[in-house]
Amino acid sequence: MSDRIKVLIVDDIPETRDHLSKLLGFESDVEVVGAAAGGPEAIEMANALKPDVVLMDINMPGMDGITATEKLAADVPTAAVIMMSVQGEADYLRRSMLAGAREFLVKPFSSDELTASIRQVWSREKEKLSRYAPVVTGTGGGNGRNDDGSGDPANVVAVFSPKGGVGRTTIAVNLAVAAAQGGKKVALIDASFQFGDVGVLLNLNPRNKSIADLAGELQNGEAESLDTFMISHSSGIRVLLAPPSPEQAELIGPSSVKKVIERARSDFDLIVVDCPSSFNDSTLAVLDEADLILTLLTLEITSVKNMRLFLEVCEQLGYGPEKIRLVLNRADSTLGIRVADVEHSIGRKVDHTIVSDGRSVVYALNRGVPFFLSNREAQVSQDISRLAAAVTGPPPVAAAARPGEKTAKAAAARKSIFSFR
Repeated sequence: MSDRIKVLIVDDIPETRDHLSKLLGFESDVEVVGAAAGGPEAIEMANALKPDVVLMDINMPGMDGITATEKLAADVPTAAVIMMSVQGEADYLRRSMLAGAREFLVKPFSSDELTASIRQVWSREKEKLSRYAPVVTGTGGGNGRNDDGSGDPANVVAVFSPKGGVGRTTIAVNLAVAAAQGGKKVALIDASFQFGDVGVLLNLNPRNKSIADLAGELQNGEAESLDTFMISHSSGIRVLLAPPSPEQAELIGPSSVKKVIERARSDFDLIVVDCPSSFNDSTLAVLDEADLILTLLTLEITSVKNMRLFLEVCEQLGYGPEKIRLVLNRADSTLGIRVADVEHSIGRKVDHTIVSDGRSVVYALNRGVPFFLSNREAQVSQDISRLAAAVTGPPPVAAAARPGEKTAKAAAARKSIFSFR
């Protein structure tokens, strides 16, 4: 029995549920553990039965299959969803995959197609679980959460650039996805409150789920409902989006930002924060709280100049050199500036490099799918994988010892930075 694939059938038509149950009843390695008539019932049964595979109809009254799949990805991540639909359009397929489905079957399908899909999906999931099990279940080292929520606090990584257009959000999104694919529990926070693009890159609709909706509770000192406002992505990350409209950015102050990060520290292994390319109180609150600041630049003279100025500000703020890592994006571009020229100009070495791959990156961006998922073998994805491995270790000692603490020197520097406003 332990080797049989446990299947939950979800379809609003009784005859379909019965037909699928009978078909699978002939398979010696498959066991139908339950049948649900709708999304809410499916989620309840999946939590109780822990199926290996869920056959999910896409069109159901009330909660449709895509919404139910998103919830299952968060509640029962070990259950692999196979979406079933009478419509085979590319948009249905894309939305299903983004919601977390592992396979898409167009009705009517044969018994052989059904059983082959179930076995193939389960085989892939079993292989993935065996590969990540040592990371997820290990009791020593790392930043992993224990079942009771105890363990080391999350490592907070702020992704920042003093100049726009260098690929900051793209790197932040794919870094978070890469870390999650490596077995980490990852939160991605869009701190570009006026014009955040994280939702666009992940094809996520805010639907009244953003940090702005948290503002009232945070002002009252309540942050326990943080998870309610986060959205699950099919890659395994949890996302806290920026407000859907620029004017709502005024609702979010530095204290709110700090409370969000403090609350998230206890729930995740890694928190990636995408910062705007400008200094303001909220951005500085993120940088203060961060254990590590990944600062992006490119082989452009304006980017190098801004980076040199930013490093001077970091010194004034009391950020030690171990808190800052320089990431050179599009490092193989032939723009007349060499990496050695950059390092000489800013007075320190580049820590990480990422190649230029406009074709893969832009294609993935326009589809709303991280390139780390859509083109895993590309060199740019390999570079992101190495970056993720480098930042998921323990936070720097100096930064971890006193998270968020501000020295008198830093406070004075902050005052001078904003003295002209």
